[in-house]
Amino acid sequence: MKIEILVKELPLKHTFTIAHQSRDVQTTIIVRLLDGDEYGLGESTTNPFYGMTVENMTAALEAAKPLLADESIMHPEILWEKTKAVFAGNPFAQCALDIAAWDLFAKKQRKKLYDFWGFDPKDIPLTNFTIGIATVEKMVAKMKEFDWPLYKIKLGTDHDMEIIRELRKHTDATFRIDANCAWTAEQAIRYSEELKTLGVEFMEQPLGKDDLEGMKEVLKHSVLPVMADESCIVESDVKKCHGLFHGINVKLVKAGGITPGLRMIREAKSLGMKTMVGCMTESSVGISAIAHLAAILDYVDMDGAMLLAKDIATGVEITTDGVIFPDRPGTGAKMLEG
Repeated sequence: MKIEILVKELPLKHTFTIAHQSRDVQTTIIVRLLDGDEYGLGESTTNPFYGMTVENMTAALEAAKPLLADESIMHPEILWEKTKAVFAGNPFAQCALDIAAWDLFAKKQRKKLYDFWGFDPKDIPLTNFTIGIATVEKMVAKMKEFDWPLYKIKLGTDHDMEIIRELRKHTDATFRIDANCAWTAEQAIRYSEELKTLGVEFMEQPLGKDDLEGMKEVLKHSVLPVMADESCIVESDVKKCHGLFHGINVKLVKAGGITPGLRMIREAKSLGMKTMVGCMTESSVGISAIAHLAAILDYVDMDGAMLLAKDIATGVEITTDGVIFPDRPGTGAKMLEG
């Protein structure tokens, strides 16, 4: 097998701001894994907050090339184990290769990925559409521009409740809120009461990832469910989050791909926790992979490509009536020309 690496820039429709960063363009890495005449596509974005750069992601993928040069396609779980040493400390690069491996493996079986797993696409929950931090006027404008029945609202300002109160005046949509570690336990508990009356479904990562004692109090006293994000990065975090959160949000790029992501989802389910997969600001390559997983989830956040001014690929189409999969095997993702 051969690995080809493409670096692409994804322009956003609007400046995207969360509690610790803003961006107008997202750099992403596309991996093409080739075996004979067939190939699979995978993707992972760079991320300065997690120290993931074009340089170190590319270096990790280059280091994997010799391990696969004399190999034919193998089960993605075997490939993940075979290459995991070279990706130590760089799960983002590992994710791009792992998604490409699953795409290629399903293509070799002449099956859509969800069919290979035996998942029913009719069970896919509706994705939220994310509204990043901005002035209230700009946040309202974004909702009017993209009318959607379910929004994730990014918070982490000194006037978070005012934002939600004002947004509620302009839509009947369900809200989810993501504070990105910005609150204290006292704030999360107190805010949860009003947020519930304002039509919020759950709170994502209200406290810092290491504030375990605070999360015990939030879990005990919050009137809204709480989902882990930054507190649940890798497989060993799932068990740690049990008893602190009602559920987990798995980010494939942070976990190292679909292979560990599936294990995390299954473990969380076995513990009676809710499951969600979230995205970065990815193209349709990464989002299409998430869509195939979505049928086994309680919630999904796969709006990354919907936030782009220009996509670099085609793949799944996300509508309020469900996900439309292209009539192609694998994930269905296909690069656009140019």
